[in-house]
Amino acid sequence: MFDNLTDRLSGTLKNLKGQGRLTEANIKDALREVRMALLEADVALPVVTDFIDKVKEGALGQKVQASLNPGQAFIKVVQAELVSVMGEANEELNLRANPPAIILLAGLQGAGKTTTVAKLGRWLKLNKKKKVGVVSADVYRPAAIKQLQMLADDLDLIFFESDVSQKPVDIAVNAIEAAKKQFLDVVIVDTAGRLHVDDEMMLEIKELHAAINPIETLFVVDSMTGQDAANTAKSFDDALPLTGVVLTKADGDARGGAALSIRHITGKPIKFIGVGEKTDALESFHPDRIASRILGMGDMLSLIEEIEQKADKKKADKLARKISKGKSFDLNDLKDQLLQMQNMGGLGAMMDKLPGMGGVPQNMKDQVDDKMISRQIGVINSMTLQERRYPDLIKGSRKKRIAKGSGQELQDVNRILKQHKMMQKMMKKFSKGNMANMVRGMKSNMGGMRR
Repeated sequence: MFDNLTDRLSGTLKNLKGQGRLTEANIKDALREVRMALLEADVALPVVTDFIDKVKEGALGQKVQASLNPGQAFIKVVQAELVSVMGEANEELNLRANPPAIILLAGLQGAGKTTTVAKLGRWLKLNKKKKVGVVSADVYRPAAIKQLQMLADDLDLIFFESDVSQKPVDIAVNAIEAAKKQFLDVVIVDTAGRLHVDDEMMLEIKELHAAINPIETLFVVDSMTGQDAANTAKSFDDALPLTGVVLTKADGDARGGAALSIRHITGKPIKFIGVGEKTDALESFHPDRIASRILGMGDMLSLIEEIEQKADKKKADKLARKISKGKSFDLNDLKDQLLQMQNMGGLGAMMDKLPGMGGVPQNMKDQVDDKMISRQIGVINSMTLQERRYPDLIKGSRKKRIAKGSGQELQDVNRILKQHKMMQKMMKKFSKGNMANMVRGMKSNMGGMRR
């Protein structure tokens, strides 16, 4: 996520050196590079101009603390301004309404609204313990109604039937009335994709908004459209009273222009960010955490929250007790750890949240292959129970048998055994043998994790 911007900014800030304070002379080149990095990231020009002016104002003449060099002090100023541009702090959904609280989603075609409805429903159910209903008012795309029904069934959300022969207003009003009878906390209304220049479609959503009076009206936008995302959001806000934005497909956005432009141009907060296709790939948008990621500092808070939500706590506790009793970390334990990492979206999904990943060479990042985890699990599955418990038994002929049984090369077997040794040492060091400790050691294990 935002890899290009991260690489450019990290390189620029690393090159900044000076004496005991920041001056116009020693930040001139750095400011020019930051400006170019932001423009290349497709950040809107007014945002870039304002950003550079404020960074310059904040940095000039600033005395550098004894613990910081001028480069670090400049990074601190840039980070603070990144946070400011994106909105200071996470703005939560406003659900203070007589139940059900109504959330309306709007946006262009292909932005990912229907998937976002399901993701948001799941997020509210798990994180806010809400009873959630969903309904599709997209009468122009029958597949959207069926898609939402399938997603709702998978996530155990209440789905309200709708049909293309109905009017969007009637669909939404009927769903809300049904939700009241079922004592639901939240109803999320999906709408058809539309262009802001389509007067007829914009009139339709205005009428829908007036009829149901949602407490939250969220604009769903593809982050890969860059500053156009901010301009489109502004156009929709002129027609609808938007309360926030959901940025989708951020995992495929190497630039970051949308995230850095939207708040400045629209005045509306980004409330959520979509980071993948799976229904659990939705995160609350925290400007301070995103700023840290952009500067290559990682985002351990989000990573720890994700671990707490997705890691198997029973298995983690069992492993912790085992290690604390002095028992060895074996290949069955490694397999469990790999399965948990797979459940969290794989190593690729976790990399930009690890501190210091900005310093990892791009060629090493490119070698991260999440299919590798499945192959490693396959190698372990080809071992006997005894071999998994006592990895030192695995020598020449056994290695050949395991490689053949898993459809892998001999070097793949050697690699998993080497990785196990590294993990075994790390688990002894941390003694609490859980997923969080695995994450702490992941950066040092990058060499062992390459394909």
